[in-house]
Amino acid sequence: MSQLSRIIAILTLLKSKRILTATELAHKFDVSVRTIYRDIRKLEEGGVPIITIEGRGYSLMDGYTVAPVQFTEKQANALITAEHLVNLSNDSSFVTDFEEAMTKIKSVFRTSIQAKSESLSKKIHVFNFKKENIASNALSEIQLAITNFNYVEINYKKANDTNISFRKIEPYAFYSTVNKWILIAWCHLRNEYRAFRIDRIQHFKILPEKFEDRNFNLQSYFSSCPYEDK
Repeated sequence: MSQLSRIIAILTLLKSKRILTATELAHKFDVSVRTIYRDIRKLEEGGVPIITIEGRGYSLMDGYTVAPVQFTEKQANALITAEHLVNLSNDSSFVTDFEEAMTKIKSVFRTSIQAKSESLSKKIHVFNFKKENIASNALSEIQLAITNFNYVEINYKKANDTNISFRKIEPYAFYSTVNKWILIAWCHLRNEYRAFRIDRIQHFKILPEKFEDRNFNLQSYFSSCPYEDK
């Protein structure tokens, strides 16, 4: 990779991620840390407002914008394929938000790539033999609660149970299995981590009140084989 291509790639990464270290960038591009220092200096000399955060890494000044990136044909094809997979999700908020994001992304496709991607889209079909009629519309809102550490109140209905229970939870993570989205949260009713199927949440409310991070670790959670509130 040429220095110019690497510098452009570094700028794109800085724009897409809050903080990056020189070591991370050196591993990413298989160059020395000293080379990354020179690349960062080049960007600064070019007028890019890079902020050096002592002991943490590099970031871009808030509000700085980068000209729209150009996608290769293979990258565009990957996005088009992902769009078909996302459409299998049973959460309408997630599907809607992804479609809106894809509309913006497609707007920067070159004309030739846009025509080819539209052609490819018509030639892709993803079978789903286990799709349930139960749907949800909460994923996007609860994702915001996760990243902003907001408490969430939910009315939850377990499988094969007519009762609906009220829970106050601290949402921490999601995982997906067989097109079902599972929320991992600290449940104040049970006083422990529980897993909730998003499509079984009957009603939810994002509270302005924020909770203290319990330093939840997804890998540790899975290794402990936790209980799931089905």
